[in-house]
Amino acid sequence: MVFDYPSLAGPVARLIEQFHKLPGIGPKMAQRLTYYLVRIPREEAHAFAEAISAVKDQIGYCGQCQNITDVDPCTMCSDLSRDATRICIVQEPMDVLAVERTGAFKGLYHVLHGVIDPMSNIGPDDLRIRELLDRLTGGGVQELVLATNPTVEGEATAMYIQQLAQPLRVGITRLARGLPVGGDLEYADDLTLRRAIEGRQPL
Repeated sequence: MVFDYPSLAGPVARLIEQFHKLPGIGPKMAQRLTYYLVRIPREEAHAFAEAISAVKDQIGYCGQCQNITDVDPCTMCSDLSRDATRICIVQEPMDVLAVERTGAFKGLYHVLHGVIDPMSNIGPDDLRIRELLDRLTGGGVQELVLATNPTVEGEATAMYIQQLAQPLRVGITRLARGLPVGGDLEYADDLTLRRAIEGRQPL
């Protein structure tokens, strides 16, 4: 979408267009963000621009877990207090943050950077699966926690990794599926309810 309004200065129109390219940012929000930057002090605007440049210039991928980092290996992989025998496999770097917020997992991670999606021409070779297998063949890993999203693509990716990892004699677990705390049965979709029944636990 090109913002070609005669009343807009060229730099303003270009910035609106760039904001609009971001996921989840519509035309109105792109305009609000642009005008916010126009109004803030010059120093703050430059700090914002420098932060964007730093992300592109200084951020790379950890050679072990493939998470985004500014040091290699990343601070998590370098943390000797974490359980190196367990690896949680997630789709995106944001998923690492989600799992970490729970405080329930003290092992290491592996970020795939996507899922197998034939409709989008994304195959196993487009993901960081080879790097995962290199970690597994190195020995020492006792458990893989498959934490891909509960979508068709996420499930297919988890099954693919499971098939590759089974010959390596590594324990494989999957995040539990079921009803959210505080949810009502009548509002649960059929798949979620079925998973909850299948995954029921003795009391």
